[in-house]
Amino acid sequence: MTRISIDLNADLGEGFGRWTLTDDERLLSVVTSANVACGFHAGDAVTMRRVCELAAARGVRIGAQVSYRDLAGFGRRAMDVPAAELAAEVAYQIGALEVFARAAGSRVSYVKPHGALYNRVVGDAEQAAAVVDGVLLAGGGLPVLGLPGSRLHEAAERAGLPAVAEAFGDRAYRADGSLLPRDREGAVVHDPDAVVGRSVAMVRSGTVAAHCGTPVPVRARSLCLHGDTPGAVELARRVRAGLEAAGVAVGAFA
Repeated sequence: MTRISIDLNADLGEGFGRWTLTDDERLLSVVTSANVACGFHAGDAVTMRRVCELAAARGVRIGAQVSYRDLAGFGRRAMDVPAAELAAEVAYQIGALEVFARAAGSRVSYVKPHGALYNRVVGDAEQAAAVVDGVLLAGGGLPVLGLPGSRLHEAAERAGLPAVAEAFGDRAYRADGSLLPRDREGAVVHDPDAVVGRSVAMVRSGTVAAHCGTPVPVRARSLCLHGDTPGAVELARRVRAGLEAAGVAVGAFA
């Protein structure tokens, strides 16, 4: 019988200048893929270089976490960006991270949108196509990480790019499989036992209970562990331990 395998990804490098948010070094001892902020919602050249060096030293895959140009709003504010401009900005972010990944002896292995852009490309075909155009412009045929069934994945598949589905153990789902918006009560699951239980259930059974209680199918190759929540490192460790105790192999998808 084939053993179930899952990748663990986390958003890293989400600081700027002297301000830091994520505990990059300790999280890199848990995850198998690092979504590195590329300077548009967080991150700067020094931070990007440091995280790439740490990830490469640990054998963790490096992913470009691309976003709208929104440092002040941490990339979580809705924005209307023309498709050609968005494609160019996505390529720009990937290219910037690639410099530091290569210098560290690694490479950019995949792309994941962040925040408002991530949510926008679930249902917006034009913005999704622009993100994919940006990935193609950057070259390399990189896999695209996002919600299963999203317009982003449809666009990626049309372009011949690998579409990698991810799930969230600490985010509430709606009945249609989308994430409950962060401004809604209960959008983020804070109880560690619940997060571990949901994570194991999603990976083992491929389902999760929506916010309304309806079972939602979740077929994912990667599980996101948010790095900007209180106790993120310990929670990440507990999730990984819970998965391994349940017989799940933890390994990078890229």
